[in-house]
Amino acid sequence: MDKYEIIIYWNQEDQVFVCEVPELPGCIAHDDSKEKALKNIKDAMQLWIDTAQEFGEPIPEPKGRRLKCA
Repeated sequence: MDKYEIIIYWNQEDQVFVCEVPELPGCIAHDDSKEKALKNIKDAMQLWIDTAQEFGEPIPEPKGRRLKCA
């Protein structure tokens, strides 16, 4: 789980740090501190993976490298 890329950024509108995991579609978390946002995204990633396993859905392999931006 620690090998997935996590993108973290400040959302000015909501005044929170947002974390996204592009390789796990829809896996997003936020909080008012970076540390809490990172903890929340790790919890969200585990929930994403557990849910995929429960429903027999494929779990993407971590790419292990920086994703390219379009």
